[in-house]
Amino acid sequence: MQRFSGLLLAVSLFVCAAHDAKAVPLTPFRYQAQAQRHCPDDSVVWLDFRRARYYLKGQKRYGRGQTGSFVCRSEARASGYRRSLLGLR
Repeated sequence: MQRFSGLLLAVSLFVCAAHDAKAVPLTPFRYQAQAQRHCPDDSVVWLDFRRARYYLKGQKRYGRGQTGSFVCRSEARASGYRRSLLGLR
């Protein structure tokens, strides 16, 4: 009986974890032009993976840093990254 209840618990945890997990595709690019070709109807942002923020074109940190890439804005937002308010003009 204990063996069955342990198996039932393991299966239920797996089902609950799989239900809450949502895979959001995020395609990072090294160059801005590559990202723009990938999403021609969306704006390109600089995604800083370490800070979990993205920067718009015109912001001071746009395209800077070793821990970032160019991505489509909609993909960044869908993946849970938030817009940085620093350096907005």
